[in-house]
Amino acid sequence: MAEDAPEVWTLLVEVGRKADDGLPEGATGAALLCYAAGRDEAEAVRETVALLKAADLAPLEVTGQGGRAEREAAGETIEPDQAGLMDRALAENAVVVALVEPFFD
Repeated sequence: MAEDAPEVWTLLVEVGRKADDGLPEGATGAALLCYAAGRDEAEAVRETVALLKAADLAPLEVTGQGGRAEREAAGETIEPDQAGLMDRALAENAVVVALVEPFFD
């Protein structure tokens, strides 16, 4: 991949509660699996956090799972549905929230 070319990064974001966040009643927060385009992981994290804040979510912690190329080089299998979402994030230079898992006490 050319230097400075965007790549897709897999991020796990933990969010807390905030008024009008759209999480289910009784949830204490959620984990979001996101695919984000960026020139590096730091840019992908910044863009993801900004987008989630704009969507009235309260990001608490972001854990990087690596770039797509890095994950594939490590032998991870990228399922077709995941690959499609990653391709979309890259093509649209976007953040795609692939999964939302609410937390309950």
